[in-house]
Amino acid sequence: MAAYDSIIIGAGAAGLYAALHAGKRGRRVLVLEHNREAGAKILISGGGRCNFTNLHCAPDRFISANPHFARSALARHTQHDVIALVRKHGVDFYEKTLGQLFCEGARSSQKIVRMLLEECAAYGVSIELGCAVRSVTKLERFRVETSAGSFEGETLCIATGGLSIPKLGASGFAFEIATQFGVPLRPRRPGLVPLTFSEADLAWMRALSGVSTEVVATAGKVAFREAALFTHRGLSGPAILQISSYLDAPGQTFTVDWAPDAAGDFLLAAKRARPQALAKTIVAQHMPERLATALCAAYAPRALGDTKDEALLTMTLHALKSAVLTPTGDEGYAKAEVTVGGVDTAALSQQTMEVRSLRGLFFVGEAVDVTGWLGGYNFQWAWSSGWAAGQAL
Repeated sequence: MAAYDSIIIGAGAAGLYAALHAGKRGRRVLVLEHNREAGAKILISGGGRCNFTNLHCAPDRFISANPHFARSALARHTQHDVIALVRKHGVDFYEKTLGQLFCEGARSSQKIVRMLLEECAAYGVSIELGCAVRSVTKLERFRVETSAGSFEGETLCIATGGLSIPKLGASGFAFEIATQFGVPLRPRRPGLVPLTFSEADLAWMRALSGVSTEVVATAGKVAFREAALFTHRGLSGPAILQISSYLDAPGQTFTVDWAPDAAGDFLLAAKRARPQALAKTIVAQHMPERLATALCAAYAPRALGDTKDEALLTMTLHALKSAVLTPTGDEGYAKAEVTVGGVDTAALSQQTMEVRSLRGLFFVGEAVDVTGWLGGYNFQWAWSSGWAAGQAL
C-alpha cells in the first residue's frame, strides 16, 4: 500500500492548488482524479479562455449561510497572488469587463491547467488520473481504496466540487464523504443557472429567443446590471445567472429594469415632445425593437398623445422599469455553473478548511457552502480555499 502525507481527491482548481501548496511545504502529496484529464471544468470555463479571477474580489460577493466565513482565506491569498503566479508562467490575460480576468487566445484555459500541473510537478506532487475512488475509511490514518490500488494518508482533502455540469464528471461525492464522517451539509441547489418560466410567460418570451439586452435585475438587496438573454425556455445571460443564485425558494420573484438608462418619466417627456409617436417607437431607443414591441403590446397601442398619462406611468413602472418576474424553476445542474450550498462552514476551520470534529479531513472549493458571483469569483474561492488547506495538509 502506497503511503503519503496528504491525499487530495479531485484534480480541479481547488485540489491542484491545495496540492501544490502542500507540496511546497515539503509534504508528500497524492492527487486522485476519476477523469482522464486534470482540470476538466477549468478547460471549458470562460468559453475556453478561463476567467481565472476578478480584480474586485471581496467577501460581499460570495453567498453563504455564514457570509463571514470566506473572509480569512480571501484576505490571506488574494486575486493578486493568483495574478502573480499566472504572470510567472507567462500566461497573457486581459480584463474583459467588471474586473473579470480572462486568458488571451482560443483554448488558453489549457495554460492554466498546465501552470497548475507544472507547479505540482516542481514540488513532487503525484497525480493519478482515471482513478475511481471506491471507499474512504479512517483508523489512525485515512485509507482510500481506488481502481488503481490502496493509498494511505495522514490527511485527506476533498476537492471534488459540487453537482454542477455532471457531463464533466461532477457528482455528489464530496457530500457523501461529508455524510459518512458526520459533517453537516447545507441544502444544495443549482446556482448561476438559466431560469425557466410558465407557459403564460413563455407565450411572449419564446418569440424573443436569441434577443439580448442590458438590464438591471434585482432580488432583495442585490442588483446586477448586465445582459439578459431570452431563450426558448425563459431567460439567461449574466444578469439572470447572477440573480438565480439568490432565488432560494420556489415562486420567489425578482424585478427587471429593461431600460436602465431611461428616466422614470421618459414616456411622459416623449409624449410632450412627440405626441404622434407610438410608445414602442420611443421604448425601442433603449432596447431591441422586438423586445420593445412585446413589452408595449398590452399597454399603449395608440399614439402617445392619445394615451393617458396614468397609463404611460403604469406601463413605465410595471412593464419597463420594475417588471416583476416569477420563474417556475431553472435548467438544473446540467446548465448551472456552480452549486449553491454544500458542506456547512460551521463545521470547518476558517483558517485551514479542516473539519473541526475530525482532525486531518479538509473540504475546499465548490463543495463548501461558499458561492461566488459570476465573473471569476468562484475560481478565486477555489484558489483561496485551496491555499488555506495547503498550509495545513
